Amino acid sequence: MVTINGESCDMSGKTVAEILEHLGYNLKRVAVEMNENIVPKAMYGETTAQDGDKIEIVRFVGGG
Repeated sequence: MVTINGESCDMSGKTVAEILEHLGYNLKRVAVEMNENIVPKAMYGETTAQDGDKIEIVRFVGGG
């Protein structure tokens, strides 16, 4: 199990890109931290989540 934004999810073995797409996030408008390290956008397709990983996804919202 992987913890995403504080909730346990069965996403082990999926890449960050696959996780974001599955959860409905726009890849261009988020920042991802895995195990307290920022994941560069260029690495979303290559970074794979493993059991016990903790992922935080922050969505950018425009406004004024």
